[in-house]
Amino acid sequence: PLAVGVDNVLGARLATDHLLQLGHRSVIHLAGPEGWNESEARIQGWRSAMEARAVEKPHFFRAENWSADSAFRVGQEIAGLDGISAVFCASDHLALGMLSALRDRGLDVPGNVSVVGFDDVAEAAHFTPPLTTVRQDFHELARRAVAMAGAAIEGVAGPPDLVVPRLVVRRSTAPRRP
Repeated sequence: PLAVGVDNVLGARLATDHLLQLGHRSVIHLAGPEGWNESEARIQGWRSAMEARAVEKPHFFRAENWSADSAFRVGQEIAGLDGISAVFCASDHLALGMLSALRDRGLDVPGNVSVVGFDDVAEAAHFTPPLTTVRQDFHELARRAVAMAGAAIEGVAGPPDLVVPRLVVRRSTAPRRP
């Protein structure tokens, strides 16, 4: 079956590379739930960015679902780790829960910890602080899905290209403090 999608591996690399370029020595990943292709692809992209820079790769953490509540619970554990300075969350809703957990533990974003999400939901620009995130172009995804359906009806369907995501830098990330 044909499908249209976003290059989740590339998006995760963009997020992780951004944090590493800011001087963070390591990036913790809060992954989405098991059994989701998006979760696994984003783990793969995070890993490949860490390996490309020969950075020590911490263990990733996994949310039980895509909710901010789930991320808050896992975020409480992450916020208690020594030396944490950067977290890449597999979705903006997970990032929202992470921001809350960090704030609950007295950590400032981005002063103590930089956070990046994935999706660029409409509310991401209004999080506190506004969230750096990976934008998925949902309009382009819809356009391609309609075009693919039309081509399939005409019997000329071909393999789709993945939609290229882009990093949207806002105020939830900053250079690592010494």
